Amino acid sequence: MKTKGLLTFILLFLIAFSPDILNAQDVLNGVYIKEKTRNRKPVPYQYLREADVMWSKTIWREIQLKEKMNHPLYYPETPIGDRMSLISLLMWGVQNQGLTAYDSSEGDEFATVMTVKEIEDKFGAQDQVVMVEDVENPDGEMIETTIEGSYDPSEVKRYLIKEMWFFDKQRSVLDVRIIGICPIREYTKESIDDEEDTEEGAEIKKKKLFWVYFPEARKIFANHEVFNPVNDAERKSFDDIFFKRYFSSYIVQESNAYNNRTIGEYTIGLESLLEAERIKENIFNFEQDLWEY
Repeated sequence: MKTKGLLTFILLFLIAFSPDILNAQDVLNGVYIKEKTRNRKPVPYQYLREADVMWSKTIWREIQLKEKMNHPLYYPETPIGDRMSLISLLMWGVQNQGLTAYDSSEGDEFATVMTVKEIEDKFGAQDQVVMVEDVENPDGEMIETTIEGSYDPSEVKRYLIKEMWFFDKQRSVLDVRIIGICPIREYTKESIDDEEDTEEGAEIKKKKLFWVYFPEARKIFANHEVFNPVNDAERKSFDDIFFKRYFSSYIVQESNAYNNRTIGEYTIGLESLLEAERIKENIFNFEQDLWEY
């Protein structure tokens, strides 16, 4: 009798403390628990002294997410499980992980810190006050109701990258490090002259949202994976994408004496692309000219 009571007690104990039995929501979506990416740390940079940098050039690049190579940074438009787009990850980091966002309207010097509310306002997520019918009033009076604003992460279709190219004479290599990243929102604004929402009256606007100091964001980037179209078991992290340069971009600006003006300020169309290629070729030629063959 005592043995039967002991077995009953053990059975009840296992049922009470076994999440696999009681909690049907704890389902393993796959055949193994993913721990590699969650526990990853960003690859540390090589130690660099000022005396070892014999040459440097600051470059700004633009990443267009419509290019196929950059699709892993754009999709999914809304988070699916542990997968999220780059802008969703940045917003999650700012809201939950203490990631610092800097005001882009004051340049890219990382000077003024922005709040989440200020970022949402730049997204156009402003609260609206509307008049609705009071269902509790039989007379059907109209009352004011505030609708909380929301933003659409899919509107971010470009990123601006600030990076520094430098030659390290200690290691005898030309290296590059990303300093900051800025999401750019593309949205449609109706023309004042056209009251109807037509293609002719719609104007595409671009707005820089905020800057993020890249070394600060690397910890978050390293712990979140990016979709790999070839192998789901070997997915790269966001840090791998940027650290190993797995993205497509083009140069839009270089450090210069004219208040760091952009290429688009003194060229247009095809000339802008040719100017970007000229800047890239100059950096390449600088490295090649350091050696004798």
